[in-house]
Amino acid sequence: MTMKHFISIHETSADDINHILDVAFQLREQRNNGKANPPVLAGKTLAVYFAKPSLRTRVSFEQAMIELGGNAIMLSSNDAGIGVRESEHDVIKVLSGMVHGLAARVFEHDVLINLAKHSDIPIVNALSDYSHPCQALADIMTIVDEFGREDLPNRTIAYIGDGNNVALSLAAICGKLGMRFVIASPPGYELDGSFVDRIMSQLPDMDFELTSDPMQAVHDADVIYTDTWVSMGQEKEMEKRKQAFEGFQVNQVMLDYAPDHAIVLHCLPAHRGWEITDEVLDGPRSRVFPEAHNRLHAQKGLLAVLMGGM
Repeated sequence: MTMKHFISIHETSADDINHILDVAFQLREQRNNGKANPPVLAGKTLAVYFAKPSLRTRVSFEQAMIELGGNAIMLSSNDAGIGVRESEHDVIKVLSGMVHGLAARVFEHDVLINLAKHSDIPIVNALSDYSHPCQALADIMTIVDEFGREDLPNRTIAYIGDGNNVALSLAAICGKLGMRFVIASPPGYELDGSFVDRIMSQLPDMDFELTSDPMQAVHDADVIYTDTWVSMGQEKEMEKRKQAFEGFQVNQVMLDYAPDHAIVLHCLPAHRGWEITDEVLDGPRSRVFPEAHNRLHAQKGLLAVLMGGM
């Protein structure tokens, strides 16, 4: 393993991604067979910092540490105030002498970069405005569950909606693992241009398509992925975004245009009736809740590798 931190997918090698996935699947199989996971994090503590609310991320990190024999300390912005009450440098220098790792959910990605620059312990991106790499690991686990791992390079992922942090991480991991990635977004909400340039320079052979036509995106897709149109901090843009994304809802009409075997993913939380209908989210082609459950297993694989030496 070559990585010290897990900040973004495009900074993580395909070998490291595959190793994390190997460990995640191994630990999940043990758990599903009723066996306890090895206590590879016994005596170790992960600090988990949230500058914004969390359900899946908080529970998955805390439970991951418990199941691997370690401890987790939850910190809010009232406790630490990273970059506000105290500089990133000072916070991480203190934590480096007290805990064995830090997972941080922040608004600005630069906060994570600054933390990693001065840290003696592993830093994990639990979400930033630019990247959501832990979600991407769980997404790939869910896709593997459906189609198998050997067949990943033959699969197409169609992302429908905002070119946000989730889309960026999903695009990057698809490129690293040789999958085709198509994203359909309305004008003004496309993937960040600098990211596209960066990922294409890093992975020039990646099969990558951008379109404004969601039906075109899904017509040969194996996976249809969507996310909220209004992320945390964008509430003032709600009506504007709702109008802009009209026609991008993942609904039964869209599914009927896709191959019969295509599955649906959503990172949650969902605005039911906006980006996805109840019929689809709760329907037979949805893998949204197994995807959420895989957050635990992906986190366990990641922490076991970063902090436990697996």
